Amino acid sequence: MTQGKFLMVGAGLSGAVIGRHLAEAGHQVTVVDSRDHIGGNCHTRRDADTGVMVHVYGPHIFHTDDAEVWDYVNGFETFKPYKNRVKTTSQDAAGKRQVFSLPVNLHTINQFFDKTMRPDEARAFITQEQADTSIADPQTFEEQAMRFVGRELYEAFFKGYTIKQWGCQPSELPASILKRLPVRFNYDDNYFFHKYQGMPENGYTAMIGKILDHPGLTVKLETVFDRAQTGEYDHVFYSGPLDGYFGYELGRLGYRTLDFERFTYDGDYQGCAVMNYGEQEVPYTRITEHKHFSPWEDHAGSVCYREFSRAAEPGDIPYYPIRQVAEKALLGDYVKLSEATKGVTFVGRLGTYRYLDMDVTIREALDTAVEFVGHWTAGTAMPAFQSAPL
Repeated sequence: MTQGKFLMVGAGLSGAVIGRHLAEAGHQVTVVDSRDHIGGNCHTRRDADTGVMVHVYGPHIFHTDDAEVWDYVNGFETFKPYKNRVKTTSQDAAGKRQVFSLPVNLHTINQFFDKTMRPDEARAFITQEQADTSIADPQTFEEQAMRFVGRELYEAFFKGYTIKQWGCQPSELPASILKRLPVRFNYDDNYFFHKYQGMPENGYTAMIGKILDHPGLTVKLETVFDRAQTGEYDHVFYSGPLDGYFGYELGRLGYRTLDFERFTYDGDYQGCAVMNYGEQEVPYTRITEHKHFSPWEDHAGSVCYREFSRAAEPGDIPYYPIRQVAEKALLGDYVKLSEATKGVTFVGRLGTYRYLDMDVTIREALDTAVEFVGHWTAGTAMPAFQSAPL
């Protein structure tokens, strides 16, 4: 097989996984990133003062049912057991401010309504007395929540948080954002339900560094990609913003970004990793306490982030694609441009303008790399998107 010369734009999960696979196949791979570190938004680093492993761009918790992906990440870093148990501060049915468990479960329901119901009693109470069964086919976020948990739980745990997170009313958001039934009729407070859940013992940056550690890989940080560079390589894998590749010539796709207010605390600030704030009057969506993301470690001091969500502006880090009607129309136009662009494959969260969990990002990167090698061997063109963004 002829050796190829390939460029990975972005040193996050997509670029690292695809680059590693192609390097192992005998190709020459260059990975560039405009930041001064690898790992993208998964970047982790030790706080110099407390020793806490900090998730610099917000917490990333690994959870998957994909055994191959789980084996893949554990081949580069030991994943320690970790269960995401989220708490939220809000008012109960009587207007008393309390701390509750999320997702909404049997304990949350009993605490909120000041009851001691069994699972079957709680299910009947919610479905017959709380849920709005007149909504047969929920179309919006608000209708989805009202259909399954009713107005009181919706307003306490979903409405205010969603307005702060997305900057619009829940009635303007699609029902798909609440993909699953947002209530459990048992005392399971594990936020995720996947078979494999954990945290990398030495952080995500250490793991991605090991993925990138191959003689066929060259990493260049603080290097801004120029579209004119595509001619220097046999193929480019681009994991930056899709609209950014084209210089935003059709307009900017909408994103939400996050502002972090970092503070330290001498001791244990909140007793959990994530505390949401469901009330709209509280300006931040949540506080994360990072030492709790590594429960196998012991630290006297603590590093915390208050998170504030807002519309992304030029120069901001794009976090969450909005994907409402206007954005999807613009996305369609950029997809057409991309499909007419030869020698470039758009990958990852930004490159495909989708919100992707880490395991899905890795799965798609592995599949893309395998597919590309097949195309390269056969001498056929690789499509612009391995997984269509529309």
